[in-house]
Amino acid sequence: MTWSILVREPKSGLFGIAVASRFFAVGALVPHASPAGAVATQALVNPTYGPRGLRLLAEGVAPEMAVATLVGLDAGREHRQVHLLDRDGRSARWTGKACLAWCGHLAAENVSLAGNLLAGPAVLEATLETWLAREDLPLVARLLVAMRAGEAQGGDLRGKQSAAILVQGSEPWPRLSLRVDDHPEPLDELERLYRVAKESFLPFLGVFPKSERDPGIFDRSRIEAMAAEAVGEGEL
Repeated sequence: MTWSILVREPKSGLFGIAVASRFFAVGALVPHASPAGAVATQALVNPTYGPRGLRLLAEGVAPEMAVATLVGLDAGREHRQVHLLDRDGRSARWTGKACLAWCGHLAAENVSLAGNLLAGPAVLEATLETWLAREDLPLVARLLVAMRAGEAQGGDLRGKQSAAILVQGSEPWPRLSLRVDDHPEPLDELERLYRVAKESFLPFLGVFPKSERDPGIFDRSRIEAMAAEAVGEGEL
């Protein structure tokens, strides 16, 4: 009842995750990211796959082995769907035999997709095709247009309810995290939140500390000037 796309931008090193579902608050449990990679756990969600998968990637475990480790000791693995992407753009995935049709996965360089209870394989195919074709767009806008292409092919077989986008940089916290938990048009609402973020949040990314030794920018006049000029870490 969910489909998601995990991407890595080679130039920026950013990870991006977009997900949509006819299920409440899909962004609460499905998408996970860290500087080491990105993970989406879906179908009959096993929430432990997210933090465990990221820990394995941080330890240098190859994606295929990481997925095998996650599902190996899980008695419910045939009801699970999980895919992950590492910092080298390598990916791996699992779709259990008991996941509801249509279910499956796709991959390309620096991209992984998976979905279950979808209208058909065209949902993932259109999402991937559009992502690959729209290199002209910033990361978040590109994720949104890709998800819209999948939705145009039927998306979740049961309809619409929630969606989320997560962007991860080199910091241990998200660069951007947007969630729509319950809405008749979740992708429309997600796009609205993105527009608001570009006005009132993204310009401040350059202000925040990057580490314990980096205090960031706290000169109020400089912060106000940066906000007025919409200067941040580049457009996401």
